[in-house]
Amino acid sequence: MASKKVFFIVLLLISFSVKASFILLPMDETTQQNHLKAYGITYWCIDKKYKASWLLNYRGGSFLLIDAPEIRKECQIRGVSFEVLSDAETNQILEEIASPSQNMEAVVLEKAPKIAVYTPKGKQPWDDAVTLVLTYAEIPFTPIYDEEVLSDQLLLYDWLHLHHEDFTGQYGKFFGSNRNSPWYIDQKKEAEILATKLGYKKVSEEKLAVAKKIRDFVIGGGFMFAMCSATDSFDIALAADGVDICESMFDGDASEANYQSKINYVNSFAFKDFILDRKPEHYEFSDIDMTEKRRIPMEKDYFTLMEFSAKWDPIPSMLCQNHTQLIKGFMGQTTSFDAELIKSNVLVMGTCELNGEARYIHGERGKGMFTFYSGHDPEDYQHRVGDPVTVLDLHPNSPGYRLILNNVLFPAARKKKQKT
Repeated sequence: MASKKVFFIVLLLISFSVKASFILLPMDETTQQNHLKAYGITYWCIDKKYKASWLLNYRGGSFLLIDAPEIRKECQIRGVSFEVLSDAETNQILEEIASPSQNMEAVVLEKAPKIAVYTPKGKQPWDDAVTLVLTYAEIPFTPIYDEEVLSDQLLLYDWLHLHHEDFTGQYGKFFGSNRNSPWYIDQKKEAEILATKLGYKKVSEEKLAVAKKIRDFVIGGGFMFAMCSATDSFDIALAADGVDICESMFDGDASEANYQSKINYVNSFAFKDFILDRKPEHYEFSDIDMTEKRRIPMEKDYFTLMEFSAKWDPIPSMLCQNHTQLIKGFMGQTTSFDAELIKSNVLVMGTCELNGEARYIHGERGKGMFTFYSGHDPEDYQHRVGDPVTVLDLHPNSPGYRLILNNVLFPAARKKKQKT
């Protein structure tokens, strides 16, 4: 067994370069001055066909890159801490990682994923943490929306993020508090115009068609990541396929009688047995979200990342790489998920046991995978419409934002069958 490990290490070294030394981007708490931009450097290297490895659970999930002058220069320009290693030092690190006694693994990153962000054309800067952090980390992405999704352009991408969308056609359930606000009136009108243009009588029908295209993208092998209301509203839309759950102020006619009994939980990705919220003026889709059931003061609002076997379960291990296991909580329209309503085949990766809630979950659908991350902005505890945008220069080491970037980067990993 030991000889196989040594052979693997030698092979990995050769795959980088016979003579070159290496660059380590340390991702521990004390050494790395900009964790978020370190992901951007790693993506940039993969995109330029440089060899790269993700050292799971080694100093916070560090990145090992081949040494090259332009990589050093790029690190210096972007303010990313790095260490130059000799072949001997690299060999020693890889031997430590390969040891059966260590919960570590070296995962080869070989292809930069093509990234799409599902986001409306008139999106405001406060709308989406993923767009913010991709831009800050200098990771390229393409904004797409309903027209692109319905014309099968998802086939061009490996990874898709869902903007904080409402896939149920209820305009985010903002009716009660914002029905007279100019922005709400404009967004509703724009959505109706787009639905008509695309050949649908109702926005709810058009959003369902989009959700089903995204579902097919995942089933076909795509990676989908969603935050906040895009998580539960996506599942609700799929489960309510063929059932009118919208009241007249949303779609012009009454909802279907006894619609709750017609919900098909088999169609949803992550959630089961949820009860839909029937009140159109209530800022809530269902009992999946724990926002109004929480009794946690802000100063105690944290969730804990689960620990997985890096050698046996590399995918959840990649998704949970961080310099701390304790992540500061943050709110949103969907702040957290009721743990009782999560399907048994879905992996819970981040929990707040104090309130019986899940914050970060992952699952498979067909050949693809999805991750749901609750809350709106990891560095803005209770973000409200119209609040100023988060400045990530003030949070370059954000553990909450690192979870987003883990999801961006893990599709680059060389595929290895999950053991459990």
